[in-house]
Amino acid sequence: MQPIMSQDSSLVVREQPVLKNLSDYKLIAFDMDSTLINIECVDEIAAAVGKKEEVAAITEAAMQGLISDYKESLRQRVALLEGVPESALQQIYDERLRLNPGVEALIQACKNAGLKILLVSGGFTFFTERIRQRLGIDFTRANLLEVVDGQLTGRMIDQAWGDICDGAEKARTLLEVATLMGIPPEQTIAMGDGANDLKMMAVAGLSVAYHAKPAVRNQAMVAINEGGLDRLLEVLG
Repeated sequence: MQPIMSQDSSLVVREQPVLKNLSDYKLIAFDMDSTLINIECVDEIAAAVGKKEEVAAITEAAMQGLISDYKESLRQRVALLEGVPESALQQIYDERLRLNPGVEALIQACKNAGLKILLVSGGFTFFTERIRQRLGIDFTRANLLEVVDGQLTGRMIDQAWGDICDGAEKARTLLEVATLMGIPPEQTIAMGDGANDLKMMAVAGLSVAYHAKPAVRNQAMVAINEGGLDRLLEVLG
């Protein structure tokens, strides 16, 4: 199917969704870093110890899909955070983290249409929990940083569901929540921006790329290249 584009390609529909209306869907899943929010949290934490460029280079390679083992790439980045005071995370949340344009409007529209909201992130629970409370999100899954004596140890803590929330875990979580809700995958939407989101997007009924890397834009059914997340409402009635 030929892409259907606006004149400036700011919103690209590569494949028309089978379900045309927002209310036809029951669950929407969001990535966090660079999708719901404006930053990559791991990069900002690294800045506290003067290692932002080093960590950001690994992050970019992982998002572009140039690193095949996401878990190992995240372990490498987190190891560089050893010694960061936990207070630095709150400072990042207060001073650097912003919601991306259209987030609140889209989430409110989804709630009004009866959808549940899932936040599934390769980032960290410190931030996902605050975003969950701020936006009234129903389900979250993210990685847990180990803190000892008020400082990051450079390690993550295993959780009941597993060790690291990578692309496979994001997809599994989306399907798990859909099963718990008693709905088919066709009634789910997944939105992300990096290669780590592709598996989740592949199993959803509607995949949406937001200001995404080329590999993600090219595989998503809908690509929002300019404007806010609420531009999805231009596609769904």
